[in-house]
Amino acid sequence: MSFDPQHLWEAMGWPARFVFLLLIVMGIACMYVGFERWVTFRKARGQSRSLAENLAGHFAKGNIEGALKTCQDQSFKFSYLGHLMEVGLKEVNARFDKHGIHAARRAMERQSVQEAADLKRGMNILATVGSTAPFVGLVGTIFGIINSFVGMAESGSGGLGAVSAGIAEALVETATGIAVALIGVWLFNY
Repeated sequence: MSFDPQHLWEAMGWPARFVFLLLIVMGIACMYVGFERWVTFRKARGQSRSLAENLAGHFAKGNIEGALKTCQDQSFKFSYLGHLMEVGLKEVNARFDKHGIHAARRAMERQSVQEAADLKRGMNILATVGSTAPFVGLVGTIFGIINSFVGMAESGSGGLGAVSAGIAEALVETATGIAVALIGVWLFNY
């Protein structure tokens, strides 16, 4: 038997194939979430920095309405700073006294919770894959070992040729589970 991917796939039983495909799907999901979050964070950070520069001029002049209009500009729609400042500026613009300032603070605190939730979207997928992929790989390993014992039983001996396909299958499942978990954990931490 050759140990190239095609021959390993052919030697795998259906339960092990299912586990392997599940690990591949988990890996693809991690890569998708990681890429999507990277694009989202990059847009949000860039637009927030640009907005901060624009707001500095308005605040230096005391122009609250101009700052509010700038926050509502569609060119800053991904800016987490814009979302926070917009709700606060609406409150201050409606009532420019200590009660308006307190209302603005509360509105911004509520909005910051929403922004944090929006920015963390998809992180549960990365955390789940990172923590469960080694165990899913271990299930595939068990099927590979079972396949080894089936090979021994069919050949009537315990030679290397009888068990090599099952052991290779088990090691591939283990390695795939660990690799997928590493990707998930690295992307989550990044």
